[in-house]
Amino acid sequence: MLPKPSLSEPDMPAVITRGAFSAKAFGFTGKTGGGAVGTVGIFALGLVCAAASTTRNKYTYACDTSGSATAASKASYGGSATGNSSRGIFALGVYCVNTTRDKYLYACCGVSAAASASQASAYGSAAGNSTRGIFALGQGATVRNKYTYSCDTSGSATASSAASRYGSAAGNSTRGIFALGQITCGGTATRNKYTYSCDTNGSATASSANSYRGSAAGNSTKGIFALSSTGSGSSTRNKYTYACDTNGSAAAASAASTAGSAAGNSTRGIFALGSAGGASTIRNKYTYACCTSTACGVATASAASLYSSAASNGTCGVNV
Repeated sequence: MLPKPSLSEPDMPAVITRGAFSAKAFGFTGKTGGGAVGTVGIFALGLVCAAASTTRNKYTYACDTSGSATAASKASYGGSATGNSSRGIFALGVYCVNTTRDKYLYACCGVSAAASASQASAYGSAAGNSTRGIFALGQGATVRNKYTYSCDTSGSATASSAASRYGSAAGNSTRGIFALGQITCGGTATRNKYTYSCDTNGSATASSANSYRGSAAGNSTKGIFALSSTGSGSSTRNKYTYACDTNGSAAAASAASTAGSAAGNSTRGIFALGSAGGASTIRNKYTYACCTSTACGVATASAASLYSSAASNGTCGVNV
């Protein structure tokens, strides 16, 4: 059993989508290759009852239901994930800090080993497009890995602008927006814009407030970032518009939280709130078109958790 985390401690894991499709998030989502809308999101629950977990939930967008998915290869939390229309790549994070990645195949709901990270890491974030995923390894590093889906390889990518951890990320087919999370002792408003085609990394419009332990999901035009923070967390969300590199307010979460995760498709993002005064099963459904967020009618997680990660089978308007 792992010790129960104190959310007031700055070096506890943040979550991460990241991405994307956490966040990473996740963190990035959208239409699949044939133009269809992504159908499912896979949520790795992370920390359950103060213990690292292998549990994964499969969230079905069309009917707002949540069921079981194939378990991870080992118990972990503080991971990150991204993928394309056929697979999600999960960086397992800790326990303990490791290089392990799982390849989750949506079609058969199976899990197998994927190319390892270049170095042991945790508390990272990830975003990508239909061909590659960019993983910020976290753990106070600037290191980024470029994971190529077709050949199951992982190599180096342009480093971030600052060493960080507990970040989040979302993007579309051309770029990923990375909220760096924690730099040294506190949260930050710094965001990096990673351009896939030329493997470059530059500055992007800052968030509205310093934060870390956030999560993010989006579609081909915008990314929704749950800012999160220390203590009891935050309900603040930012809407990042890719085309004009602008950042503004978005509909707030139903409760203040931190250390959540998010995934979605071209129409909505599902945010697992993480900690809302403690580990939580609450999920919010964010609708991009009308900038609304609700916990009503959204299937809850199978167990209260935090420090999780998520990926989806949407690929952000990419026709391949």
